[in-house]
Amino acid sequence: MKSTQCTANQWSSSIDTLIEVKLKEFSIPGAAVGIVQDGRLVWAKGYGWADVKRKIPMTPKTIMNIASISKTFTATTVMQLWERGLVDLDADISRYLHYEVVNPKHPSVAITARRLLNHRSSIRDGQFYWDENFTCGDPAVALDDWLERYLKPGGAYYKANDNFHDWAPGMLEQYQPDGYSNVAYALLGHLVERVTGMLYADYCAEHIFAPLGMKNTGWYLRDVDTDRHAVPYGKVTKEMLDKARQSFSSILPAPGLTIDELTPGTLMPHCLYSFATYPDGLVRTSVEELALFLVRYLKSGGKQLLKESTIDHMLSEIHDGRPLCWHKLILENGDVVWGHGGSDPGVRTYMGFREGDGTGTIIFFNGDEMDAGDREVIINGLFQGL
Repeated sequence: MKSTQCTANQWSSSIDTLIEVKLKEFSIPGAAVGIVQDGRLVWAKGYGWADVKRKIPMTPKTIMNIASISKTFTATTVMQLWERGLVDLDADISRYLHYEVVNPKHPSVAITARRLLNHRSSIRDGQFYWDENFTCGDPAVALDDWLERYLKPGGAYYKANDNFHDWAPGMLEQYQPDGYSNVAYALLGHLVERVTGMLYADYCAEHIFAPLGMKNTGWYLRDVDTDRHAVPYGKVTKEMLDKARQSFSSILPAPGLTIDELTPGTLMPHCLYSFATYPDGLVRTSVEELALFLVRYLKSGGKQLLKESTIDHMLSEIHDGRPLCWHKLILENGDVVWGHGGSDPGVRTYMGFREGDGTGTIIFFNGDEMDAGDREVIINGLFQGL
């Protein structure tokens, strides 16, 4: 017991220093961190503010939209259906839809679930995705309607050159630019809908959230306690102000905020926003509840979402040279960590676990100044000594 307590105190001291320095460095109001070992959350703490104006502190129970960490949930649901023989990873995705989805530049090359999962589908997040998809409150457009308008020729959002890359689906990494696609993961969520006959959010509630006891987790604002939801904060820049002068709603301002209150270099509270393509990044959960999901990938017993062999299959690099969904990070000391980060307006997140001993970490920030490189520094710091 004494040794364990000493270790916990060391974690607390080193993590406190790391997070507090980063909050100050990047002018981020708050953070929440969790450490997972032996199949459970063994340490968690909040820092700073979830809501600056109302002086609500950030805690491990604070709910936040976790951005692209959400993709690990979407990948899990697809692989659940694959285990049941309901989804063929290498079948043309159009088999499951009521319209065809093809890259018009390579119409003879199939877009498959495997290629959606490993970001080799050649579907691109076009300008419409970034400029017209985000809105305050819950989505105004249904997932299936948005995707059909974006992917089907003649659709209101369809632009062949903007919505698809020039390279063919499945092309190896060394021959192509970055293939990361949010729209691809939205399409995977819709695949689950088509195969199960359930709305995607309902499927997750029944097959992931409820079985794991994630009682305060959901995809929609209407499904969570918004009083416990962190406010996302963005740094005001000249570019943001220029955009705000053309369309104030486009910068997702918090209710009651006016453009006259924005000054370059200060923090702006965003509204609690959403997007129609929600399976790519809109799980709303806490550090405490996300840990219940993470431990299911650590093969530590208990209620498993996927077979161990399925997890191994996902983490192998036989899928066009890449794993499915999860990203490999090699730490400064050579340790391998499997994880996924998230970046959206006012949000930076990470969830990952170390290969070998199953130690995991979860990080929430309700600010968006740090980039992927800054996040790696934090990840390295958190795993030191664990």
